[in-house]
Order: sequence, then C-alpha cells, then structure tokens
Amino acid sequence: LGAAMQTYMQSAMAQVMTQFAGAMQQVIAGSIDFSGMSGQIEQQLRDQLSQQIGQQIQQQLLPALTQAISSQLQTQLGAAMQTYMQSAMAQVMTQFAGAMQQQVSSAMNSYMTRLAGNMSSAMGIDQSAFADAFQMNMDENELAELMASLMSTEQSSYDNNMKKLGWADYAKPASIDIYPKDFPSKQNVIDILDTYNDRMESNGEEGKVVSYTDIVGALMSSVTTIVNMISYVLVAFVAISLVVSSIMIGVITYISVLERKKEIGILRSIGASKGDISRVFNAETIIVGFTAGVIGIGLTALACIPANAIVYSLFDVRNVAILPWQAAVVLVGISMLLTFLAGLIPSSAASRKDPVEALRSE
Repeated sequence: LGAAMQTYMQSAMAQVMTQFAGAMQQVIAGSIDFSGMSGQIEQQLRDQLSQQIGQQIQQQLLPALTQAISSQLQTQLGAAMQTYMQSAMAQVMTQFAGAMQQQVSSAMNSYMTRLAGNMSSAMGIDQSAFADAFQMNMDENELAELMASLMSTEQSSYDNNMKKLGWADYAKPASIDIYPKDFPSKQNVIDILDTYNDRMESNGEEGKVVSYTDIVGALMSSVTTIVNMISYVLVAFVAISLVVSSIMIGVITYISVLERKKEIGILRSIGASKGDISRVFNAETIIVGFTAGVIGIGLTALACIPANAIVYSLFDVRNVAILPWQAAVVLVGISMLLTFLAGLIPSSAASRKDPVEALRSE
C-alpha cells in the first residue's frame, strides 16, 4: 500500500509541476515588452542612414529595416529567454518535487507504521477456541492414504488401473524378467544382450537397443565391495600381528644367543667360522617359521570343516570356506621368510662373539 501510494503521489506531483512550468513560461514570455526595443533600433538606424544616404531613400528603407531587425531580435531573444526559463523551471520543479516526495513518503511511512501497530493490538486469537474449531474425522491410516493419493502424480486412466490390477498385453511388454539358473548362464545372457546392442548401434538403429539392468550383478558388486573392505581391514590386523610376532621371534632368538654363549665358544674353538654360527641360528629360525606355518595351515584346514557344515545347514550353500593348496604353500613360505628376517640380527650378533669370552661365560 505504501509503495502504491508513493507511486500515485509521484505521478500527481509530476502532472502539477508540468502544468505550473507551462503557465510560468507563458507568463514570463508575455511579460517582456519589445516595443521600446523597436523604437531604439529605429532611432539608431535613422542616425546611421542620415549620414550615408539621402532623405528619400532613408524614408523608404528605414521602416523595412526596423521591422526586420526588430522581428529577428525579438525571435532570438524570446527563444533564448524561453530556453533559460525552461532549464531554470526544470531545476526548481525537480528540487520541489523531491522535497514534496520525501515529505509525503515519510508521512505515509509513519502513518502505515501506526496503522500496523494499531491493527496488531486491535486483533487477537483465542487459541483454545481456534483449536476446538477443527475436528479430524479420519484416523492415522486413512489420513496417510489420503495424503499418498494427493501426492501421486500418476494420471488415472483405464490402462493404468488395469496395470495396477496385474493385466498385461503380451504384444506390448513394458519389461521382461530373465532368471538364469546360475552365474555362468547369467553371464551368457549378458553377452548375448551386449552383442545385440553392439550390432544395432553399428547399424544405426539406436531405437532397437535393449536397456537392461543386471540386478544380481549390482548386488554382487556391492557385496564384493563390502567384502573387500572387510578383507583389507583384516589384512591390516594380520600385518600388525605378523610384525609383532616377528619382533617377538627376534627377541627370543637374541635371548637364545645370550644363553648359548658357551656353545658358541665351543663351536668357534673346534673350527666353526662366523658364517657357520650365523647359519646355525638362521636354520633354527627357519625351522621355527616352517613349523609355525604348518601348524597354522593345519588348524585352518580343520576349521573349514565345521564352518562349511554350519553354513550348509543354515543356508544350503556348499564349500564356503576353502583353503587351496597353492595358498597353503605360499603362507608357509611367508612364515619362513618372516622368521628368517627376524633372526638375522641375533644370528649376526652371535657370529661376532669372541670365542675366548664366550668360553669364559657360565
């Protein structure tokens, strides 16, 4: 309302100022008297011509020259005065209109502020009466069905209603579900569809390309991703345990070296070299690693038997837990390598023992 009132006042003030400026221009233009100017021009011409030409020619030329010069000066002077007065009146009217607009706008704003305050204090709502004015005739389930029906953007038609009831036209299938009996069959179906789509695209018949969704493949991909994440976490834990066990093997080997100083001295005294002493302890650590690997592989193979039996009884899936012999050999080799690396420092320390000092130890 304030904006509309302000716009109206601006247009009204503009019309009033335009009319006032026109009237002022007419008054100013009519108030200038050019008669005295004409007499002065005539007197000046008479004085100039009296010196140059005769009396008869002067009487013939003087009225025409006076009238021409007076009319030309009057026209130029009037136009200059009108231009000056227009610019002056425009400046005055602009300043007057701005002042009037500011005053009217401030007055309207204060009035609207007082009106809003009065309206807020003049009106009130009884919350209890307002709450009692509405009653719900539906329970929660009926209200949910109503909201679901209102939010549905599907148009109600005969075909849509028949589709909801399970009717389908075999000549116009909306989709076809294919259920392979196993994963190799599923891959064969996907290969056939991909070959067909490639042939259609190469022939320029994109409209005949079949769009399909491998639901089982998408699920298996998600499951594979989750299993891989769990496997990476377990591998990290296993790596930490291997590092800790390797450190423990190195510590135990070093303690064995300290306790077997006399044995080292005897071996060195009968002709064993430093390399022989080192190889003795390395062979021992490798044997420990082999033994630990074989025990771990054996326990894993035994644990697979009850695990497969439990999974088969619950989910009817055979051979979930399998330990291939290639993996078993690799695991034993890794165990031997780790123990060998863990025993390098203690065996090197044993080979550097002084035979005399070693024989003196108790």
